Amino acid sequence: MSAIDNNAFAHYAVVAYIKEELVMSGTVKKLYEIEQEQLRINPLPLFRAGDTLRVHYKIREGEKERVQVFEGLCIYRHNGGLRSTFTVRKISNGVGVERIFPVHSPRIDKVEVKTRGRVRRARLFYLRKLRGKSARIRELGIR
Repeated sequence: MSAIDNNAFAHYAVVAYIKEELVMSGTVKKLYEIEQEQLRINPLPLFRAGDTLRVHYKIREGEKERVQVFEGLCIYRHNGGLRSTFTVRKISNGVGVERIFPVHSPRIDKVEVKTRGRVRRARLFYLRKLRGKSARIRELGIR
């Protein structure tokens, strides 16, 4: 690392310290504690945009509860603490279906990473316009 990289790293460390110590006061601290209580206990596996996922989601129908699997391509991941979400897209009967899942939702039973995709973007919204072979993503295989 060069001197510039070290200074940048030191800057981020100072900013993180300021956020943790000085800004956390009163109401903000209480909100932070409430948010920490509601985070997911068992974390989801590591995945990113381009990965093919199988999301096991609990569905309630009347008094019964069952698990429904939604399998598709992760096209977007938003990290924001308790508000973190990820978007999964699949093609069902020739129609594109997208679903946004909250990461910390108690309704998510589990998430399986089926394949890892090799992409150079964090947001794969351009796939909405593509059809057939042009919408394919190169695979890395399961790590």
